[in-house]
Amino acid sequence: MMRFSFVPLLFCLLTSVILSGQNGEHSFRAPVKHTMRLSGTFGELRSNHFHSGIDIKGGVGDPIVTIEDGYVSRIKVSGRGYGKVLYITHPNGYTSVYAHLVEFEESISQYIEDYQYRNETFDVEIYPNQEQFVFKKGEVIGKMGMTGHAFGPHLHFEIRETATSKPVNPLLLGINVEDTRKPKMHEIRVYELTDELNTIHAASFDLVQSKSSGQYKISGDTLFVRSSKVGLALKAYDHMTGVSNWNGIYSGSMMVDDSLFFEFKMDGFAFDETRYINAHLDYQDQVTKKSYFNRCFLLPGNQLSIYKSNSNKGVLELNTNEVRKITMVAEDIKGNNTVAEFWVKRSKLPQRQHQPTYNYLLFHDDENIIDNGSMMLYMSKGTLYEDLYMDFAFTTEESSGIYSSYYHIHDYKTPVHKYFDLSIFPYKLPDHLRDKAFIAYCPPKGKVVNYGGNWNGKKLKTKVRDLGDFTIMVDTIAPTIKPYRFRSNMQGWQLMSFEVKDNFSTSGSAKGMTWYATIDDQWILMEMDAKKNRLIYTFDHNRIPRGKHQLRLTVWDGMGNKRVLERSFNN
Repeated sequence: MMRFSFVPLLFCLLTSVILSGQNGEHSFRAPVKHTMRLSGTFGELRSNHFHSGIDIKGGVGDPIVTIEDGYVSRIKVSGRGYGKVLYITHPNGYTSVYAHLVEFEESISQYIEDYQYRNETFDVEIYPNQEQFVFKKGEVIGKMGMTGHAFGPHLHFEIRETATSKPVNPLLLGINVEDTRKPKMHEIRVYELTDELNTIHAASFDLVQSKSSGQYKISGDTLFVRSSKVGLALKAYDHMTGVSNWNGIYSGSMMVDDSLFFEFKMDGFAFDETRYINAHLDYQDQVTKKSYFNRCFLLPGNQLSIYKSNSNKGVLELNTNEVRKITMVAEDIKGNNTVAEFWVKRSKLPQRQHQPTYNYLLFHDDENIIDNGSMMLYMSKGTLYEDLYMDFAFTTEESSGIYSSYYHIHDYKTPVHKYFDLSIFPYKLPDHLRDKAFIAYCPPKGKVVNYGGNWNGKKLKTKVRDLGDFTIMVDTIAPTIKPYRFRSNMQGWQLMSFEVKDNFSTSGSAKGMTWYATIDDQWILMEMDAKKNRLIYTFDHNRIPRGKHQLRLTVWDGMGNKRVLERSFNN
């Protein structure tokens, strides 16, 4: 079905609005001194969350400066998440965030170190008063690093509304990045839907760019569907000047017969809605293939605020033989855009039957309870994004280390939005192991997850945020400690480090590993790098003079199992 096409005038108008929206009313400067290049954009699709800032490329030790006059309102140090991070509140109603720093400005560093030694803790979260740390625009506040959950040196940078803590796209507030490259489109995904918007059938189609027009097409130019209700999704990435990264797009739009039908923009969002990303993307494709599609229709439980237009919630309704022209546009924040055009036609073939295998029908807009006597599940309203035909089964098998039936609660490819209650009755659990018992999530690949649990009568109860396979296990095994950078003669060395691992990962209310380290019975500051499972001590000769010493490192897991390592060394 070949037809002539054009990029609708509306998108040219939208582009001009976007560009004018990058207003100059704010006097923010860049948080780095070098040319800004991004390895991550605002609103980018991530696992279980939207990216709440921009990632600025650079090297370890690059100076980080404040974007405007302000005071340090929050300081946090952790081996996970943002690592070493500063929050600076500005008089214009915004707060800037600088994460993954390798070190803070000297006065802040000394303040934090004194606090850590005084309280014998590595993890810190402090809210200084407004007069304590005040900085002028452009002053150095720290150095770029890769602390916390960062796998390469960069600055994770955010701007938030101070009153609400809502992240706002920094590139809309005067922070400027050069970008003349257009996004690239990769695939279209089509969903044949029931009247309740459950998926009957889904298929993906490659998009190929025309060398002459630059537009993207599918093979044959027409998608044939067998359902009266259809949803579409787009896989596209932004490619920016000077970098090879595949970043997230700023906006995606869908026109039907040349009229705007659906649109999302990454202007800002609230943290309490970020997990709705699992309704925005194709969750099954993301967890099985690490593939990121932007849905251009709304699941019933999607409460995101990023949608600017959603006629009929983005769902196409087609009569037999009806044809609709579809124009998809992927755009970056500089107005560079790419266009895909194709047609969707409902064929004469009968609609595919929706015949899921299930034991329970759960509703997204109501409470749901399953109780079979030995297991009880309770979901509050809004836990699901769509009605769920739940596949439920359980087996009772004699197996070492397993102390309950094995419960199959649907599968890991279906997302849930909120934690839900799960209670399981144990069997053959010795009394002396009750305080070592936990509810275990057993994914098909990867490590068993300890979700914790507390005894509620005769059942072990916890809150989980996954679907899949669960049972009761016990943990009586202490963490392991392995010297990574250590020897008895450490003269000339700047640091020592140890690899610490536990036999289970943790989630929900389950506690992770804790540690306590001393040299000659004096507490020392050992920093955790959770992504590498390492504890690191940098020698401080003002506190630990040169000579012969005795190190004692104790590590506990969340179940109270303890491992102790003692070593003598000379520095």
